[in-house]
Order: sequence, then C-alpha cells, then structure tokens
Amino acid sequence: MSTVPITKRGAEKLKDELHKLKTVERPSVIAAIAEARAQGDLSENAEYDAAKDRQGFIEGRIQEIEGKLSVAQIIDPASLDAGGRVVFGATVALEDEGTGDKVTYQIVGEDEADLKLGLVNISSPIARALIGKEEGDVAEVQAPGGVKHYEVVKVSYL
Repeated sequence: MSTVPITKRGAEKLKDELHKLKTVERPSVIAAIAEARAQGDLSENAEYDAAKDRQGFIEGRIQEIEGKLSVAQIIDPASLDAGGRVVFGATVALEDEGTGDKVTYQIVGEDEADLKLGLVNISSPIARALIGKEEGDVAEVQAPGGVKHYEVVKVSYL
C-alpha cells in the first residue's frame, strides 16, 4: 500500500479526532446502548436503534482514521527546503492574470482540504498545475469556467 502525504498539522488533527472518538464518543454510545437495553423490548426501541447506528458510525470512523494514519507520510512544511519550488505543503501566493485577483493556497492532503481556509487538496486541478512551479512561473489551470492562468507570486514553507 502506498503512502499518503499529510501535513504535520493535519496528522495532529486526525490524532485528536481519534482520541476524542475513543475516549469520549465510544464510552458515551456504549452507555446509551446500555440505557436503552434497560428499557426492555429492543424491537421497538428507537433510542436503541439510534445508539447502535451511532456506534457503527463511530467504529467505522475510528477504523478509517487509523487506516489513514497507518499509511500517512507526515510532512512538516516548515522543514522543507525545495528551493522555491511548489511542493506538497508549500504555501503559494498567486495572481490571476485575467482579473488581477490575488489568492493564497497551501497544498495539503485530502483530509485537510478546506478551500475557505485556503487549503487545497494535492489532487485538485490547481494543486496539480502548481506542483513544480517557481516564483514568476505561470500555471495553467483547467477550471469549471474555463482555463485560468495564475502567476506564482511567492512560495513559502510555513
């Protein structure tokens, strides 16, 4: 199985979620199931059904996170020295050549991506177009509204 890149911050976020699921959510749902069982007839017990569904979700999410962390290649962007090239974990300031709009994105793993926070998935069209570019280069991105050209203004590793 191949490794999946994730930033140090993203790995910490997954580990925190895993810890919460194991220490808070799992015991809580076990207590809810026990309480629902104590009410008697399980065939018509909505609380029991809801708690069992919640337990299934929690256990599935625990397995998913553990699987992702087991194949994760944790990358600390602050320790990168890519010589000014755009690589995984880099923060890139861009200028849209058509409109002059300026945006800043950090290229992150799939689980960390949040466009509102400027975090773009490594497999997204814009990230793929930016990988390997340097300051001053122009990246051509196939966007839903057509082809866009972005000039790489600055590359940093935060």
